[in-house]
Amino acid sequence: MIPVIILLVVFVLIAVRQVGSIKLQIWQIMLLGALGVLLSGQISPGEALKSINSDVMLFLLGVFIIGQALEDSGYLSHLSYRLFRRAKSLDSLVLFILFGTGIFSALLMNDTLAIIGTPVVLSLASKANTQPKVLLLSLAFAVTIGSVMSPIGNPQNLLIAIHGNVTNPFVTFLRYLLLPTLLNLFLAYLLLRLFYRKQFHSKPLTHSPEAIKDPKLAILSRISLLLLAALILVKIVTVLLSLEIDFRLTYIALIAALPVIAFIPKRPGMLKRIDWYTLVFFASMFVLMQSVWDSGVFQAAIAAAHLSLASTGVIFTVSVLLSQLLSNVPLVALYLPVLMQVGASTKGMMALAAGSTIAGNLTIIGAASNVIIIQNAEKRSGATLTFWEFARMGMPLTVVNIAVYWLFLGLF
Repeated sequence: MIPVIILLVVFVLIAVRQVGSIKLQIWQIMLLGALGVLLSGQISPGEALKSINSDVMLFLLGVFIIGQALEDSGYLSHLSYRLFRRAKSLDSLVLFILFGTGIFSALLMNDTLAIIGTPVVLSLASKANTQPKVLLLSLAFAVTIGSVMSPIGNPQNLLIAIHGNVTNPFVTFLRYLLLPTLLNLFLAYLLLRLFYRKQFHSKPLTHSPEAIKDPKLAILSRISLLLLAALILVKIVTVLLSLEIDFRLTYIALIAALPVIAFIPKRPGMLKRIDWYTLVFFASMFVLMQSVWDSGVFQAAIAAAHLSLASTGVIFTVSVLLSQLLSNVPLVALYLPVLMQVGASTKGMMALAAGSTIAGNLTIIGAASNVIIIQNAEKRSGATLTFWEFARMGMPLTVVNIAVYWLFLGLF
């Protein structure tokens, strides 16, 4: 029971993010949780190291390197200008954010878009003369919903693609989840308009070009993006042709990041600015969740409930609710082996991907990307979203999102 108690303490701390006058960051809380199970002997150091999924960690490192290069070079600002310059009103700007960052999150991973997208939307909020929270919510919902449709859109989808026996992950995810994801992005726009209708003024927006700060790094960043897209295409082709090639998703990210990695010695400061804290968060999370899994508490509770664990409705319900307690990645780390054991279908795996990801729309603590956005915004401008400001809109949006995915998956 000790690991479960530590997990509950971690959950409460993430919700309040403060002990007395001490403010805590999500990675610090998760690290304390991992240290708690280690120091209490609930997991051995050797088992703790084995529990850290190297595929996920290396993939995250690769995309974070690319994302940092995009920001440092100024190519990110340049791209954002080209993407958003056609937005002539707050209406169209929110649509551009939802669909633009949503689609990019399917390629670059939602946590990466959360990091590099926050300064972009804060700048856009200033230019649009609107409250940052409207655009921060747009970004948070966009990277969550948009990441559903890709095996590399978020870490939990990556776990499912690697360990869920999913044939041709890119094609499979798009086949099952592309259309409902696009519909859910539009529904998020409608709800934002409903909840923040007073903010949607008709004043015209103006945009100014953003200069490239480091032309050489910008070229390398662009090469990395093209490599990433090309390698994803190669991965799809190898699977379609049934070629026996061990071409993991991890290799895609690291190979794509090579042009930037080669440039890092000339810009050592860039290495320091990579989001190491998020990597610490995930490593710590794997350790804590392995300890919780080894305790057998959740397995016993699920068995006692006599649920049909592979049914779509149960998968959605368990994914959304337990993701609030465990966060979506550890939830998938716990639930995936259970589904594999009971022989869940591909549809079941897609339900797990959609449910565990959309759970991030319910509350701030449902996804790490939410906390990344909020902490980044607080650091840069003092703008923030409270737990209840997020949940007020996140709860109805999650219900609508799940209904859409459930309906679409029922067609297969």
